[in-house]
Formats: sequence, C-alpha cells, structure tokens
Amino acid sequence: MLLVEDDEEMAGLLTETLVGDGFVVDHASDGQRGLHLGLTRTYDVMVIDRMLPALDGLDLVIRLRSRKVPARALMLTALGTVGDRIAGLDAGADDYLMKPFDLDELSARIRALCRRTPESTTVLRIGAGLLDLTPRDAVLADGTRVALSAREFELLRVLAAQPNLVHSRAELRRRVFDEAAAASMVDTYVYYLRRKLGRAVVRTVHGLGYRLGAL
Repeated sequence: MLLVEDDEEMAGLLTETLVGDGFVVDHASDGQRGLHLGLTRTYDVMVIDRMLPALDGLDLVIRLRSRKVPARALMLTALGTVGDRIAGLDAGADDYLMKPFDLDELSARIRALCRRTPESTTVLRIGAGLLDLTPRDAVLADGTRVALSAREFELLRVLAAQPNLVHSRAELRRRVFDEAAAASMVDTYVYYLRRKLGRAVVRTVHGLGYRLGAL
C-alpha cells in the first residue's frame, strides 16, 4: 500500500493502523515522492492526502491515472464541499474521506476498495513489468515475453493480485496447489519463477511466507 501524507504524526498513526490490518506500507511525505513510488512500484491501494507539498494530491492522482496506474485510490482531505469531492472523484480517486475520520471507517473503506477487481483487467503490474492474464505470459521491463506453466502463472497471479500482502505457504498451497501437495511444493514453484524471471520477482518474508517482488 502507498500512503502519501505530509503530516508526520498522522502518517505514523495511519501506518501503524494499516500495518496492523496486514498491509505493507510505503510512505511518501510529498506528492513528488508519491508520484515516483506510484510509477515504479505496484500497489493494490493508495491513500493520498489532498493537500501535499511539491505536488498536490489531486494532480498526483491525475498523473498516476494518465500513466495507467490501476491501484485504487482513497483521497483524504479537510476540503469537504461537494465541489471538492467531485473534483477528487473526477481526477480518478475511487473514494473520498473527510478529516477528521474514524480509523475503523478508514480500514473498512480500504477493505472495500481491495474487493474491487475491474472485470476488464487483463494485466497485473509487477514493478516495471506485467503479468498478462490473456496469454498467461510474464512481460519483462524490456518487453520480453516469458511463457509460464499453469501452476507458475497461478502462483504469480495470486501474489500479483494483492502485491503488498504477505502470503503464508499454507495459503499459497491451498489456493494454487492441491491440499494433498507437500508444503515444499510452494518453495519449488517460487524457485521456478525466480529461475525464469529473476530472483526479485518473489520476495521471501522470513518466518511468514512470500509476497510479490518486481520484474
């Protein structure tokens, strides 16, 4: 998850809450840094303050959408007029939450955004590369296509669908392989993906499992 918030106290509180909800959080304290992270890393949800230094939150969302960044965006703001809300939504935000807000409501809205998967989605971003869902190929940053086996594709798809969550081996075995499969089967297919696409494509989170990396 990407959090773009210039108030350090608020950013600390939100980061603590989001990490407690199971997210891995990258924090940017200004809009320019948020733009860089949004364009170079893959996120499922972005929480963006409306009033930011360097680049306003509204302009940030507009620029990310112009570059086809698909992550859902929740905009936080003290500007609560109908016109302000319309401007945020028209810029490409998926939701709009006024300050001050309840942290439980923020968590609920983010969970709702995570459940939204556009039916038209045919690719999932993996860093500078892509997972193409139609021919089931990985596309490297230089445009090279790499064919994946059915199990390799499904394992990478599960990781890419929620790129900032850590998935346990037990969960990945249940979702990708038969329950009867040995737990080591997950590690074997992570090895296969790394051999084809580079070691950075899947990150090991020691003691917990795996999360998406980058191409």
